[in-house]
Amino acid sequence: MLTLRSRLRRPLVAHHNLSVQRKASTSSKSSPIRLRTGLYATVFALSSGLSAVYYFDCRSALHRYILTPLLRYGLDAETGHKLAVKVLESGFAPKDPLPDDSVLETEIWGARCSNPIGLAAGFDKDGEAIEGLFNLGFSWVEIGSVTPKPQPGNPRPRVFRLPEDDSLINRYGFPSQGHSAVVTRLRARSVADVPDSESIPASGRPGSLLCVNLGKNKESALESIDDFVRGVQVFGPHADVLVVNVSSPNTPGLRDLQRRSQLKDLLSGVVRARNDLHATFQRKPKLMLKLSPDLEAEDVREIADIVRSSGVDGVIVSNTTISRPRGLTHPNKTEAGGLSGPPLKHLSLAVLRTLRSNLPESIPIIGCGGITSGADALEFARAGASMVQIYTHFGYDGVGACRRIKNELSEDLRREGTTWKEVVRKAVSQASLKADTTETREQSMQQLMEEVEILHKTAG
Repeated sequence: MLTLRSRLRRPLVAHHNLSVQRKASTSSKSSPIRLRTGLYATVFALSSGLSAVYYFDCRSALHRYILTPLLRYGLDAETGHKLAVKVLESGFAPKDPLPDDSVLETEIWGARCSNPIGLAAGFDKDGEAIEGLFNLGFSWVEIGSVTPKPQPGNPRPRVFRLPEDDSLINRYGFPSQGHSAVVTRLRARSVADVPDSESIPASGRPGSLLCVNLGKNKESALESIDDFVRGVQVFGPHADVLVVNVSSPNTPGLRDLQRRSQLKDLLSGVVRARNDLHATFQRKPKLMLKLSPDLEAEDVREIADIVRSSGVDGVIVSNTTISRPRGLTHPNKTEAGGLSGPPLKHLSLAVLRTLRSNLPESIPIIGCGGITSGADALEFARAGASMVQIYTHFGYDGVGACRRIKNELSEDLRREGTTWKEVVRKAVSQASLKADTTETREQSMQQLMEEVEILHKTAG
């Protein structure tokens, strides 16, 4: 009986042992699988984290050599532009992770800016990507041009790249969502809760300024200043600086407002509107005039004379040019519109130098046109510009453009043992119109007339 039981147990024991062996075998096979899965998950997590860090750093070669060229060559100029604005608006855009070097600090109207590099109007036309642009390290973000009523601008295509010349031609014609849409967007910014005070910038960021560029509707009467006055009234409480844009070549007749008789009335009107704001709001935005690079020297001197007596706080030099400097190679050079990029630099500098010599030190000039490096920025500073702006280079070089210019500028300034403020102070002091120049000329003329009268009497 025991023998029978023993024999019956053997198959059960054998089956149990086989089951254990199978489980051990399965376990031994699944362990490497689980190990590989865990390893892959870890590698994926680390690579994703590193990729995110790499993506969100605007200095990454990923942006300069891959994403920006893909955007440029994969899409037409205007579509690429709009996509870039949307990415910067989204909050998932790269940022400049570095603090600004102390040698870059500058002042304008007594306000501190952490660096002298700003973004010119034309990129963020409707104020959609303000935070994203400040996050790229610009100390001055200028939105617009904004027109009172919405308008579509000129028909497409209206933007043309000249890659061999690092240039751009546009004939946008002030496409704008209008005052209402843009001011609503500004009110919705987080800085809306900041007390309305001149001591707190409208940018909401210490060391940075927010600027609104004011345009004119195409259908408005050419001689009317109402569009600009209304712009001051609407955006004055929400901006550190307002720019009166009478220099775009893409709105018929707009540049005529740079003529002496019309400009005088325009500036008087916008200054009066700005001063009236101060009775209601604590913040009093600065007013700037933006000029064309296509002005003759005599025109620039006349404009300077009007600016000196107008109450305008500063001038931006310059907008795009309708000229086509020699050396342009790309076929798009024949397109109508305003040219921007390096070929514009010598024109902007010429106007800037003439203007600087006809304005007192108290009226700052911001340089714009063809700036692609720290050396270019310094050239504008030595011509008397308090700050500079970029636009076309930003499109070609990508989100790290501002940081790279700042790095180059820091190196140049430290090599020379100086600072941006010191370079500007010296240049402005030497090149500006001296406070007593007009008085001295009047005295000299009076003295000459007296001498002529004496000679006349003596001869008689």
